[in-house]
Amino acid sequence: MRRISSNSGFEKAVGYSRAVVDDHYVHVSGTTGFDYETMTISDDPAEQAQQAFANIARALAAARVSFADLVRVTYYIADADDYEALTPVFRQHLGPHPPAATALIAKLIDPRIKIEIEVTARRPNPMRHAGTE
Repeated sequence: MRRISSNSGFEKAVGYSRAVVDDHYVHVSGTTGFDYETMTISDDPAEQAQQAFANIARALAAARVSFADLVRVTYYIADADDYEALTPVFRQHLGPHPPAATALIAKLIDPRIKIEIEVTARRPNPMRHAGTE
């Protein structure tokens, strides 16, 4: 098993990994629209979703998988009224290879956060990576 960090302050403060890679799957933690380099976040839900997908893409790349390998996505949305504005962003990133999906309306930990996205990817050929982790 291998753990991947984005070095965000959240991971260090709370004690979790951005992603965990096992033999068959990559589990990416709930990921928000914070730009982890500047620790800033847009007020716009669609911009937050774009940034969350960029953050997820980096974690997936570090695990040597991509959006095409996703088998599950869960969206946690703070305000149901934002859902319609978010769907084009979801489609942009996942439309070519749609995973199983769930969208939940939830009170998120920080009032600035409008969306949090959690994904699971299946490693296409785990044996290919044997001995490299």
